Amino acid sequence: MATSVSDFIIDRLIQWGLHQWYGYPGDGIGGFDGAMGRAQRDGKNFSYVRSTHEEEAAFMATAHAKFTGEVGVCISTSGPGALHLLNGLYDAQGDNAPVVAIVGQQGRVSLGSEFQQEINLERVFSDVAVFVQTVTTPMHTQLVVDKAIRMAKAYRGPAVVVLPADIQNLEMEEPAVEHFVSRSGVGYVEDRLVPDDSALAKAAEVLNSGEKVAMLVGQGAIGATDEVLEVAERLGAGVSTALLGKQVVPGDIAYHTQQLGLLGSRPSYDMMQTCDTLLMVGTNFPYGEFLPPTGQARAVQIDLSPRHLGIRYPTEVNLWGDAKTTLSALLPHLQQHDTAWQDSIAEQMRDWDAENDRVAQTKADPVNPRRVFTTLNDKLPQNAIITADAGSTADWYGFHIKLGRNQMGNLSGRMASMLGAMPYAMAGKFAHPDRPVVCTIGDGAFQMLGMNGMLTVKRHWKEWDNPTFIVLVIDNGDLNQVSWEMRVAGDPRWDTAQLVEPMDYAGYAELLGFKGIRVEDPDDIGAAWDQAFAADRPVILSVKTDPNTPPLPAHIASAQAKGLAKSLLHGDPDSGEVIAQSARAGAARLFARMGLKTEE
Repeated sequence: MATSVSDFIIDRLIQWGLHQWYGYPGDGIGGFDGAMGRAQRDGKNFSYVRSTHEEEAAFMATAHAKFTGEVGVCISTSGPGALHLLNGLYDAQGDNAPVVAIVGQQGRVSLGSEFQQEINLERVFSDVAVFVQTVTTPMHTQLVVDKAIRMAKAYRGPAVVVLPADIQNLEMEEPAVEHFVSRSGVGYVEDRLVPDDSALAKAAEVLNSGEKVAMLVGQGAIGATDEVLEVAERLGAGVSTALLGKQVVPGDIAYHTQQLGLLGSRPSYDMMQTCDTLLMVGTNFPYGEFLPPTGQARAVQIDLSPRHLGIRYPTEVNLWGDAKTTLSALLPHLQQHDTAWQDSIAEQMRDWDAENDRVAQTKADPVNPRRVFTTLNDKLPQNAIITADAGSTADWYGFHIKLGRNQMGNLSGRMASMLGAMPYAMAGKFAHPDRPVVCTIGDGAFQMLGMNGMLTVKRHWKEWDNPTFIVLVIDNGDLNQVSWEMRVAGDPRWDTAQLVEPMDYAGYAELLGFKGIRVEDPDDIGAAWDQAFAADRPVILSVKTDPNTPPLPAHIASAQAKGLAKSLLHGDPDSGEVIAQSARAGAARLFARMGLKTEE
C-alpha cells in the first residue's frame, strides 16, 4: 500500500521520538485521523489521547513538554478546532515549552474563497508560534515537519504544521534532487551552551565581591538542582524560587525561602530588599517591585534564552547558557563565602514557616483552605506530581507546598490561565503513569473545563500502572482570586459575576465510577487525604472552604491595603467575614496599612 502524506507524518513523528499525542478529530483533519487509526491497528509506537476539547489537548501537550523535557504534540481539525488550541499554545509560548501542533485546513483550492471554516491559519498562529507553515505539496511535507520539530526544540515554543485536507491522503513523494526542493533529516543534538572563560570570570568578580548574595532560580534550572545548591553553598547565598522553579530546590533546604512575589514568602521579599548581590538563574521573573531597588545590588543573570537576559533588572553580566553547564563552569571561579548571611535567612525562614502553620490552623467557616494544603504537604508521596490552577489554589500551592527532590509541580505560568490544572495533571499522569498525581483546582475552574477532563480520566485510568489520581476541588462558591483582586483594586465583590453555582463534586465522582469524598469539617481533612491516597481508583476530594480566607502577600503595599479598605467600607457583601478572617491571618501587617482597628 502506498504511503500517504499523513502516514509519512505519523512515521516521522515516531522517528523523532515523539510517541504521546493529544487531539480532537474533525473533517478538516480527517485524512490524518484515518491514518492514525491505521497506524494504531498496525501497532505503531505511539499513543493518541482523544481529549474532550482542543484547548485541553494543547494544554496537555504543553504540560507533557514540561514534565518530560520532550516535544509535546497536539492535533486538531481546521477552523474553530484550530482556534481552540490557541490558549494552550500561548501557555507553551509563555513558559518556553516545545510543542508541535498538527492542524487541519480546508483544501488548497478553496483558500481565499471564504469557504466554510476557512481561516487564514498562518496569520492566526503567527503571533504564538516560533514556526508556522502550510504543507503545499507531498514533497514539501518532510521539510515542514522536520523544521517544525527542530524549531520547537531549539526555540522552546510552539510550532504549527498546517495540513490542508486535500493533501492528507495524497501519495507521499520523496523530495527530489532539484531546484527549489529542500531535503531534511531526523535528529537534534542539544548542545550544552556555556559562556567563555572571560565572561565567567567577569560574573565571578561580581559574585565574589558580594557579602549578602541572593539567588533567584526559575524553571530554566530544572535538572540543575545539584549545581544550584553547590553554587549557593559556595556563595553563602539564600535561594528564592520563581513559582515554575519550585521543584528545582528541595523544600527541606533551610535557606530556600520558597517563592518570591505575590505568592511568596516574607523572607524572600526581605532577602531581595537587603541583598547586595543578585544571581538570577533560568528565570524571567516579571515583578520588578519584588526585586532589589535599582543600584542596591550588583547582578548576574544566566539564561538559555538571550531575549530574557538583562530585561528585568540592570544586570552587570549576562551569561548566555543553560543553567546546569554554566553553573558547573562558573563554580571553580567562585570563592568560598562564610555562612552568616545564609544562616540568618534560614532562621527567618523557620520563623516564617511557623507563622504560615499558625495561619493555616486559624478558624474559618467551615474549612481554612490553607489547612487543606499544609495537610497535603505532609502527606504527599515522595514521587508525587502536583498541579495547581491559576486561582486561589496557586496561592495556597505557593505558600504551603514544599516539593521534595523527587517530586514535580507545575501550573500555567506567564499566561496564568484558568483550568490549566486539570490537563496538566492528566498529562503528568500519561507521561508518568507509575506516579501519584494530585490536581488542585477551584470550583470555578473545575466547572469551566475540569469536569470534562474527568471524562478523559474515566476513559484511560485503567491503563495506568498506579491508579492514584486525586482532584482536590476547593469548593468556596466563589471565583475567589478575582474577588480578592477586585477588593484590592477598591471594588466590592460583585456577586453577579463572582458566585459559582453549587454542585455536588463528590457525587459527580461517584457518577463516573470514581471515589468521591466530601469534607466540611476541618478535623476530617487528614483522614480524607489518607482515604484519597489509599483509593484503588481516581478520587475527587471536595472540600467546602471559606472564601473569605485572605491570600495575603508577604509584602502588603499601601495601595493594596487602601484598596481593600475601600472595598470593605463600600458595600462588599462579605465585609465582616473578610475583616474577621484577615485579622486572624495577619492583622498586624494588614490593618495598620488599612487604617482600621480590629482585634485578633
